[in-house]
Amino acid sequence: MSSNPPPPTSKQVQSAPADAPADAPATESTTARRESISQRSENSQTAADFIRDQMQLEADAREALPYSIENCTKPLGSLRQNVFACLTCNPPPHSPAGVCYSCSVQCHGEHELVEIFQKRNFTCDCGTTRFTSDQPCTLRINSETNTKGGVHSEPADPNNKYNHNFRNRFCSCAIDYNPHEQKGTMFQCLGLGTHEDGGCGEDWYHPGCLMGLGPKWYESSKGNSKSNRNGDGSLPTITEDGLPPDNAAVADGEDEEEEDDAPLPDGFPSEDDFDHFICYKCVDANPWIKRYAGVPGFLPAVFFNKGDGASSPKKRQRDDEDNVGDEANEAKRLKSEQTEQGPLVSSTPQDNTPGAEVAGNLKEESKIETEEELTREIACKLDSLPSASPGQFSLFVRDNFRDQFCRCSKCFPKLLPHPQLLEEEEAYEPPLTDEASEHASTHASGSIYERGESALRNVDRVRAIEGVMAYNHMKEKLKPFFEQFAGSGKAISAEDVKEYFAKLRGDQEAIQEAGEAAKADNRHEQSGY
Repeated sequence: MSSNPPPPTSKQVQSAPADAPADAPATESTTARRESISQRSENSQTAADFIRDQMQLEADAREALPYSIENCTKPLGSLRQNVFACLTCNPPPHSPAGVCYSCSVQCHGEHELVEIFQKRNFTCDCGTTRFTSDQPCTLRINSETNTKGGVHSEPADPNNKYNHNFRNRFCSCAIDYNPHEQKGTMFQCLGLGTHEDGGCGEDWYHPGCLMGLGPKWYESSKGNSKSNRNGDGSLPTITEDGLPPDNAAVADGEDEEEEDDAPLPDGFPSEDDFDHFICYKCVDANPWIKRYAGVPGFLPAVFFNKGDGASSPKKRQRDDEDNVGDEANEAKRLKSEQTEQGPLVSSTPQDNTPGAEVAGNLKEESKIETEEELTREIACKLDSLPSASPGQFSLFVRDNFRDQFCRCSKCFPKLLPHPQLLEEEEAYEPPLTDEASEHASTHASGSIYERGESALRNVDRVRAIEGVMAYNHMKEKLKPFFEQFAGSGKAISAEDVKEYFAKLRGDQEAIQEAGEAAKADNRHEQSGY
């Protein structure tokens, strides 16, 4: 081994002058170490910075989860609400279960969840027999202990309906939904039936699957459309030298951006043209609704399979409008003929006395009203509509579609099982977090800063005064410590804090041990090994 000293490293300290004290290198090493630690304390922050960062994190959390998570919705009964399926507690193909918004965070926050969005007539399953007893609901009151949490094995609502969404499968293609791979928009059906009776149970669909093309129909035609035509449908332009024009690079960049959003198939309505839709499964389960395709409030039928010989949507719309116009003209002609014939005259002999004349008039008016009521009941809107088109198709509707349904004595019973066809549904939403924290006085809500203030207000007065005095005493002790760093602009390291509190305790032995440890580290670094 060479006797020459190794070359200096970045951790070495230069030799002290000859007249320096013997412990000068150790002192300088300790100072250099402290400065090095201070310089590396990039994550050091003041109390104000910490509070500000915490409040920003809580604000971000409220934006992602804006509603209160304090109460389970099971006591409220059956609701239209946001539902989540827990694949950790109920992995396929086990019995499915759904939980409410609050339970998805408080009881299953660390589990693998599937957001199913809104489901009607659903009661939260958390803490019921659809979950094991070791996965209780932490939000409801336990009837045995009269305390919050620990609720399990309660009977589940037998009226809850489940489909394959609770297994993270959506659409008629039954694809496992992955939000990171999913492109384009999926649409939720109004749901005119459950999975058991032939409907879909408010399933979500890809536009291509509604037309029988599959979820990724656009991938097969993407290459052809790019190679043969420009984005506006025109043929590509070639310059005299055979090179593409200068704007070709810009068009390619736009194509890459558009790849994130899957296009809509030809014949599929634009998202701005409809408010809801009813899938072909639910239409088949309720064939009476087929005749409304193309009437005001309803878009022309969107067929599941274009190869079934069905006419194009535009042609069907023109035919339907012609049929409706002809039948409307016929109805006007009949009404005109009835008007020309004059009012109906009763053949019953009438008395000429004034009392008999009044009674006869009342009887005649009552008869006319009865006939008008019968006429209204008989006049079914479906009689003026064209016959239903053959084949499977989905219905896309506008916001006024409910006003178009016939409500005669024959048709109204068909609407009763589907309240969503009679009026707009109201979905339950928990109160917003901000509103809950403003009116809450418990430690269970509000930000960390607000909880601290609330706890301080609830402290006994004597203890509060003692705490304030202790705080002031500590502040006076720490003030000189902070001032020395404030003057130099250096960050405070963990070693600085430990050393200062050791001095406050009078722990001189600990200080000496720390100094000796620093000397040992310094000698080890200078050895070069």
